[in-house]
Order: sequence, then C-alpha cells, then structure tokens
Amino acid sequence: MDDLRDKYLTLINDAGDEAALEELRVQAVGKKGEISLKMRELGKMTPDERQVAGPKLNALKDEINAALAAKKAALADAALEARLSEEWLDVTLPARPQRQGSIHPISQVTEEITAIFADMGFAVAEGPQIDTDWYVFDALNIPSHHPARAEMDTFYMHRDEADERAPHILRTHTSPVQIRSMEKQGAPIRVIAPGRVYRADYDQTHTPMFHQVEGLCIDKDISMANLKWVLEEFVKAFFEVDDVELRFRASHFPFTEPSAEVDIQCSWEGGVLKVGEGDDWLEVLGSGMVHPDVLRNAGVDPDEYQGFAFGIGIDRLAMLKYGIPDLRAFFDADLRWLKHYGFAPLEAPALHSGLSK
Repeated sequence: MDDLRDKYLTLINDAGDEAALEELRVQAVGKKGEISLKMRELGKMTPDERQVAGPKLNALKDEINAALAAKKAALADAALEARLSEEWLDVTLPARPQRQGSIHPISQVTEEITAIFADMGFAVAEGPQIDTDWYVFDALNIPSHHPARAEMDTFYMHRDEADERAPHILRTHTSPVQIRSMEKQGAPIRVIAPGRVYRADYDQTHTPMFHQVEGLCIDKDISMANLKWVLEEFVKAFFEVDDVELRFRASHFPFTEPSAEVDIQCSWEGGVLKVGEGDDWLEVLGSGMVHPDVLRNAGVDPDEYQGFAFGIGIDRLAMLKYGIPDLRAFFDADLRWLKHYGFAPLEAPALHSGLSK
C-alpha cells in the first residue's frame, strides 16, 4: 500500500493537464484501478486480516481522491489564469480628471462680509427663518397698516381660522435677529446677522428668497459718526479700494430714527463698476440710529443706551463686485455659471491676505 501511495501521489503531482489527471484517476480508483482491485481482495481475507487491511485501503483511497481533487483545482486555476492573461480586457472606467468644487458667490461674499466685520469686533448672530409677526414687524416698530405686512409682499404660514396663536411668517429681513440678540444678551452689543430672507418679488434684481446681512451696535456713547466710520471702512475693505466717499441721504425706516440711505461714489466705464472714483452715486444699503421703541421692545433701556443698525443685500453686493448681471442666475444651479463665477475652495477670505482670490 505504501508503494501504491507513493506511486500515485508522485504521478498526480507531475500531471500536466486534466486529461492526464483523469487517466491517473481511472488507473488508481476506477472500477478496474489498482486500489479498487485491492479493495475486492478483502473478501478473500480472514476477518482478522480484513480488520487490519480494510481501514488502510479506505484511508489510501481517500488520500488519493483528495490529491486528485486538489490537483484538479490547481490545474483549473492555472488554466483560468492563463486564459485571463491571454484574453485580458480592461473593462473599468478610464481615470477621470481630478475635479474640484467651487464656492458659490453668495457664500464667498458672506464670508468676506463676516471677515471684515469680525475685524471691527462684530460677532455673528443667527435666528429662525420662520418667525412670528412680533419679531418681524411689531418689535421693530412696524405698524399694522404698513404695506410690508400685506400678503402680496410677505409669505404668511397657513393656520386655521380658529388658531389664536401669533401668525408665523417667512422673515422679510434679518432685523428680527436684532431683537432676539438684545433679548438674550442685552447691551452693550455688537453683532451682524447674515441669512436668508423672503419677499414676494421676482425679476432681474429681485427673487422671492435672497440674502441679507443686518448690523447692530448698541452702547452708551454711539452716534451717527460711528455708523459713518464703520460703513466707510466696510466699503473700502469689501471693494478693496484705498478711499471712497459715502453719501448719506435722509430716509425713513420704522425701526431707525434718524434713518439714512447710503450711496457710494463710483463710475461706470464700459459697463464696469469702479468704486471710489467718478461722479456717479450708487445706493448700497439702508441705515440709521435704532429707534427707542425698538430698544424698549428688546428689553434695553433707551435712556441709557443707543446705537445704530444697517442692512445690506448680500446678493446685490455680489453682483456689484463680481459683475454678475442677473440675480436669478444665482439660483439656476447651472454648473457652467458656477464654474465661471465660483471661487476656489479652502481659501477663507481674510483681510491680511486679501478677500477675493
């Protein structure tokens, strides 16, 4: 049996293909194979001899069958490897060029504004986009008959006629954050509140949703002179010019008194805006001293504190600075437009390194 074992294990190991391996299987364990013939001889043995030889023959048969199966699997693997190497075809996708996303102009300008006012000591405050009419209108000294409260201008949330709770609306400006910030922090306070706002309007320079930043500074000795300086520094830093002249025009806002529209000196040459030069004027924002009633509604004593507030349209500033002609394109999700007007990611605007890259 040992001779048979050594003989067939050697032959199986040396077999070069499956045909040769099949031939060896027939010779060893086929019906007329050598091991099968040995199994038939068990009937001629005595019981004691069968008890010794039977287990050995079964073990030999199992070992040969296992060797045949292992060699067959090895030959199959080798044949498949050879076939794959001969018939190789790359079915994977070709390597794609490395793509890098772009920062949307609204996000870029918001970060620029934040960086400028942070340098002047303003913190960033946030508030809900759906708020009650108390925070959006009443607390800001906007009377019930004011046209801004009409449904043709403001998006009101649906409610049942029997609902006695205060109406909820999509905020029309970020000024409600003023009230919430003063309620929470009190005075003195110095914050800006950038965010989305909503008004029922849609054309080349207006969309139902747009972005605004509100600024608020309250202390015991704040005056219009402080407001003028802050806005001048902001305009110079944002448009990256050395000097610019601002013009304050008397206006009226329910939440400020006195109130002023602010124009910047500019020129238009070939349709290109140049800030800080020329004889033209461009309106950019509204501002004024916070009305005493607004301070009182926010829990701040107007006899002790006073301050200024201003509101700037972020979308409008982006259009002016980067020459974007149509506000509606901001929301079209056109990748070609974003690739043209977008900004490199991971380059945070900073005054010391330049706002726009």
